[in-house]
Amino acid sequence: MSSENYNFCIIGGGIVGMATAYSLSAKYPNKTICVLEKEPKIALHQTGRNSGVMHSGIYYKPNSAKAKNCRKGKKLLEAFCKNNKINYDLCGKVILATNDSELPSLHNLLERGHKNGVDCSLISSSDLSKLEPNANAILGIHVPECGIIDYTDVCEKFSELFLSANDKNEIHFNTEVDFIESLGGQILVGSRNNFEITADITINCSGLQSDRISKISGQDPEIKIIPFKGEYFELKSHAHGLCKNLIYPVPDPQFPFLGVHFTRMIKGGVECGPNAVFALGREAYGKFDFNTLDLLDSVTYRGFLKMASKHWKMGLFETYRSFSKKAFVKSLQRLVPDIQSNDIVSAPCGIRAQAIKPNGDLVDDFIINNSENIINVCNAPSPAATSCLGIADHIISYINS
Repeated sequence: MSSENYNFCIIGGGIVGMATAYSLSAKYPNKTICVLEKEPKIALHQTGRNSGVMHSGIYYKPNSAKAKNCRKGKKLLEAFCKNNKINYDLCGKVILATNDSELPSLHNLLERGHKNGVDCSLISSSDLSKLEPNANAILGIHVPECGIIDYTDVCEKFSELFLSANDKNEIHFNTEVDFIESLGGQILVGSRNNFEITADITINCSGLQSDRISKISGQDPEIKIIPFKGEYFELKSHAHGLCKNLIYPVPDPQFPFLGVHFTRMIKGGVECGPNAVFALGREAYGKFDFNTLDLLDSVTYRGFLKMASKHWKMGLFETYRSFSKKAFVKSLQRLVPDIQSNDIVSAPCGIRAQAIKPNGDLVDDFIINNSENIINVCNAPSPAATSCLGIADHIISYINS
């Protein structure tokens, strides 16, 4: 069976994969690029279920890959959106301490934001009343440069520009990668449905499947992706006035999750959530959906078992809140006391690809591994969407080195 040859093969049609395809096509317009996507269209998983926040970089450890790529990526993304007339809004957000025990973490967050170059400042409860009249806090941080966007729109524009850059560039849908083999200077990539291509350089941007693709490429990522479901509600139209823009709690420093919060959406409406529940499959979005292979893969992993033994109380509470609307509302009331159960309705959920080490630690930074002519983006959770063009530049730096 003959295979078509490309200069670059990208596995995964989410925001990171399509940003990389676009960036490569802009830098190397004469080189051929293909994207392999196992779904019938792009952006169906983490990208299409993203809450649509343009993160500022305030949360991330200074000099970490997340901090660097988020700050760089946000600037690149803003410029891209302006040049391509994609709607976004730098509406600002508030991060709120609702009791004295949260104040040290709030001040640490402010210091981290300043070190990362984020425009942020402390606000009193009276200052907060002007920004979010229905919110509750004893002290907060205002981040005016934070924004909202629709990442599916961005992904589709990346796709359009990438395909138009070279008439030989292609996206192959319904193509799940099952094997990757080195052919002495080239990489053979294929699937069980008798599809094969060869490429000079292969780049794995497969998100929820990134650890598995990394392994079949011959690289051991030394982590495993464990899926966590983020369940959302949205405000009914009569309650939209409870939130003007973005309202966040002070995050628990033990976890990479940001806690339930309020997010105004760029196309209308306000989301509230998410929680962080262990998902019974990497793409198991329904309340009772599960994938037997994924579930066994997770629960037999020693890193998951160690993490669960350390954080079982948190996991139990998140599961309880998943089945109790009353408990979910109570968490929301910490930030907006006037919200009631009849103000919210269920909204689509998402699944976060959370990397966990064998010792049970949750990985809190991007992981990109480069070996000869295979580059694996092994861990790129939030803020990967904001950072996508920064991550793409980082990938290209390996190609140029």
